[in-house]
Amino acid sequence: MRTYHCFWLLFWAGQPHQSFLTPLSKRTSGFPGKEKVLVLSGNSRRDLHRSKRSWMWNQFFLLEEYTGTDYQYVGKLHSDQDKGDGSLKYILSGDGAGDLFIINENTGDIQATRRLDREEKPVYILRAQAVNRRTGRPVEPESEFIIKIHDINDNEPMFTKDVYNASIPEMSDVGTFVVQVTATDADDPTYGNSAKVVYSILQGQPYFSVESETGVIKTALLNMDRENREQYQVVIQAKDMGGQMGGLSGTTTVNITLTDVNDNPPRFPQSTYQFRAPESMPPDSPVGRIKANDADVDENAEIEYSITEGDGYDMFGITTDKDTQEGIIIVKKALDFENKNLYILKVEATNTHVDPRFLYLGPFKDSATVRIQVEDVDEPPVFSRPAYIMEVKEGVPINSVIGTVTAQDPDAAKNPVKYSVDRHTDMDRVFNINSGNGSIFTSKPLDRETLLWHNITVIAAEINNPKQSSRVPVFIKVLDVNDNAPEFAMFYETFVCENAKAEQLIQTLSAVDKDDSYSGHQFSFSLAPEAASSSNFTLQDNRDNTAGIFTRKTRYNRHEMSTYFLPVVISDNDYPIQSSTETVTIRVCACDHRGKMLSCNAEALIHPTGLSTGALIAILLCIIILLVTVVLFAALRRQRKKEPLIISKEDIRDNIVSYNDEGGGEEDTQAFDIGTLRNPEAIDDNKLRRDIVPETLFMPRRTATARDNTDVRDFINQRLKENDTDPTAPPYDSLATYAYEGNGSVAESLSSLESVTTDGDQDYDYLSDWGPRFKKLADMYGAMDSDKDS
Repeated sequence: MRTYHCFWLLFWAGQPHQSFLTPLSKRTSGFPGKEKVLVLSGNSRRDLHRSKRSWMWNQFFLLEEYTGTDYQYVGKLHSDQDKGDGSLKYILSGDGAGDLFIINENTGDIQATRRLDREEKPVYILRAQAVNRRTGRPVEPESEFIIKIHDINDNEPMFTKDVYNASIPEMSDVGTFVVQVTATDADDPTYGNSAKVVYSILQGQPYFSVESETGVIKTALLNMDRENREQYQVVIQAKDMGGQMGGLSGTTTVNITLTDVNDNPPRFPQSTYQFRAPESMPPDSPVGRIKANDADVDENAEIEYSITEGDGYDMFGITTDKDTQEGIIIVKKALDFENKNLYILKVEATNTHVDPRFLYLGPFKDSATVRIQVEDVDEPPVFSRPAYIMEVKEGVPINSVIGTVTAQDPDAAKNPVKYSVDRHTDMDRVFNINSGNGSIFTSKPLDRETLLWHNITVIAAEINNPKQSSRVPVFIKVLDVNDNAPEFAMFYETFVCENAKAEQLIQTLSAVDKDDSYSGHQFSFSLAPEAASSSNFTLQDNRDNTAGIFTRKTRYNRHEMSTYFLPVVISDNDYPIQSSTETVTIRVCACDHRGKMLSCNAEALIHPTGLSTGALIAILLCIIILLVTVVLFAALRRQRKKEPLIISKEDIRDNIVSYNDEGGGEEDTQAFDIGTLRNPEAIDDNKLRRDIVPETLFMPRRTATARDNTDVRDFINQRLKENDTDPTAPPYDSLATYAYEGNGSVAESLSSLESVTTDGDQDYDYLSDWGPRFKKLADMYGAMDSDKDS
């Protein structure tokens, strides 16, 4: 016979709320009759025995948000192997086991240790098992069951936004959609009405309404005007439990802005405006500003201003300032107080963007009257013309009047005006002007051929107020007078061949005239009367301002007459007729049979024939040989030429030249004064250096003189030390050369540095004993002794 061991899980099925308040200790005896039993077989077969209500054994319910002080009772585990002797132990595992859910291992009672929230976790899956306490082996297979948390209405509806912002055009119809708000409820929508939300409006009536089920906000009032009120704040409430009493609620704020439409026309705040404008105001200058008010904003408030009528329609204009929407009245033409001092304008302001839906509100424009008073100012004189053009013939006498300029004071006072010429435009003072009547006259002769146009400026100033002056340009054109005779266009020098034939053309002549001819120049050519009959040539006028020279005879001889001078008379046809006599030079030349000139008597008028290559090479070699000869000759002369050892016989010692000097060579004796080395006591302190130009003059510093018979070496060392420590020494390099022969010379000292400046009697005969190398020196000093004796 098979034995089945069953594991029972008991669950209260009666009044569930009573279980929340019953202590655990009071649940040890008996359970309600309605219970759910789980039977498990020993071989892990799971048989489900159902009651008449057909409960699912593994689903248990527990209310959330338990508020009691004791643990909340869940259910009880029981095994049919439990004899009550404490040999079995119940074990619980799964979601929250040991922490959230605990079990009494002896009795199998399950309890919840803290409040549960369905919104955090709606279902917990647990597993139960009974084991032998001594062996630890399970006596029943592990069973799994579910604890489902029942929802209560513990969450209020929450809007998706804390604050909503929306906008609609003003003057919208009733029922215009504004915005839709949405609220959600975290409670279970499948259990009761805890999550059923209903919308209502708490603030914002009667302007707006909200649909209770959808949360759509609509307008509820007709013709809401932005100019009266622009911002609205609406408070919407969302309440669960279908809006019934006891339901939870949440609110949100909706900020609604009315956007502008063009429903207001522009209006001038006043019907008449008055401005003042001085008559000296230049064109395009602003006179004043006017503004029409428009209650709309942005593009709906943009205004265009225009002048529709008035006596100043062509004198004034108006533009619109886009930033301020003001109309700026400007001057279009120059004002004249004496001519008209008051202008009346009608200005109209019109909206540029008109909404046809609101045309029934009236025309979207307005008009105003503008009065402009012109003020009188002291104006400079005004010339009768903006510029003057005058003409005068050249050669007119000085002080001839060529024209008159006129200027008047436009003011009512009519101050007298004086005239003057701006000399910056007439530097040569060719013209002058009468300061009283403005007549311009010449002060120097005029020559059209020198300058055709004279552009001067005349100044007109008020006598009482010279600062009030104006200028006008005067253009003076010098008209031509036939005062220049025609002349040849170029210098004509031609030739005739000795073998020329009669009536042969040898030259064509043309002429020019500096004068201007309106109908064109017409020149006539003829031979001078003295050459007309005796000339060897004839002249033919071509009647086109040219003429041709022809030969009169057949042959010419250059040995008899090499050059002919043919006088030609050129006349014009203007009045008075001007004529001049020009001379054509004709040379007689030898020509070949084709008429090509070969040579003339005095000079060749053609290029010489070219030289051959051999001739050019020969000429070039001759030039090279000549140059080499000159160079060699100059080199030999320079080699033979020697500078005399002694130039002056006055003082031989002053001309001893040191060849180790870095100066200019043998001829440079200006770098030092050897007399100083000869006699230090005779040094001239005020004497400047002769080899350089000093930049600054310093007071010479007196140096101590060397003792008599001081050795030259000590003297040079002393001078070197003084130059090194001298602050007045120049900052550039300077070479000071001193001579010292040294010790050990057989001839002893040759220097005259130890001698005095005065010439004493000395015997130079011993120089002859020194050999041929000193023969030149012995002859020179011997000659000096003989001169003294004589």
